[in-house]
Amino acid sequence: MMFSTLYKNLVRGKIEQEYEGDVMERHLNLIKTDFEQTEKRIFPRFPFNYLTFKNSGSDALVFEIKDISFTGMQLCLKDGGHSFTNDSDISGTLHWQKASLDATGTVKWVSGKRIGVEFSHSDEFEAKVKNFLSIENMIDSLRPIHEFSAGIEVPANLKFWLRADGPFEVFVWRHNDGELSRFQFLMMERFVEWEDGVGVKTGRIISKRDLDTPLLTEDELVFSVDEGVNTDAISFAQDILENIGPEFLPEEAKEFLKLKLNS
Repeated sequence: MMFSTLYKNLVRGKIEQEYEGDVMERHLNLIKTDFEQTEKRIFPRFPFNYLTFKNSGSDALVFEIKDISFTGMQLCLKDGGHSFTNDSDISGTLHWQKASLDATGTVKWVSGKRIGVEFSHSDEFEAKVKNFLSIENMIDSLRPIHEFSAGIEVPANLKFWLRADGPFEVFVWRHNDGELSRFQFLMMERFVEWEDGVGVKTGRIISKRDLDTPLLTEDELVFSVDEGVNTDAISFAQDILENIGPEFLPEEAKEFLKLKLNS
């Protein structure tokens, strides 16, 4: 009976359409269950990723790192196949611009060309992975995607789009009159959002899937909404924002984001 009730709650989840007039913002799904509240967002996806992992051994392969945190990563092999199975040991080197990190871990799941890896834990490695995923390295690889023109489909009301490969992205949207309407910080598995008339909310990203069409490349993110605002996530976003220079984000916009994160 409990499973049936839960299933009905999921199927009948409340769907709120809030992003009108723009194909990139057509979904804002709110699903409430007895256990947690989750929401969906659709984001444009940059087609290139400079965060990679090369496994060691005679059959060394280079994977794109689709997602990463301090405890693990999701890998994707663009071409060819691999022989990894659940519970396989894996080791190799992560590369991100000028930074690199040797890592070992265990394959936790396999889905076609994608594999999920849990890092082997040690105090020494924990310090190294935090250094590898530091704000300094993020800033070194940051790119203003909104300034690119060749082959990148950017929504009309997406004012600023800053990307540092898998771990970090910042999206800043505007109203039709030009005023800023909302912004999102994607920081590894954490999510921070401010929306005009709603305020700040935080959450944890629990799934991501491709929504590619012949015309667009998009990601659908599902995140678990925090009951209250997570102060650690806000502090993380503030630290990132503080290090973003005017060549990426104008001072006026930066001060606006600071103000709203402090609200």
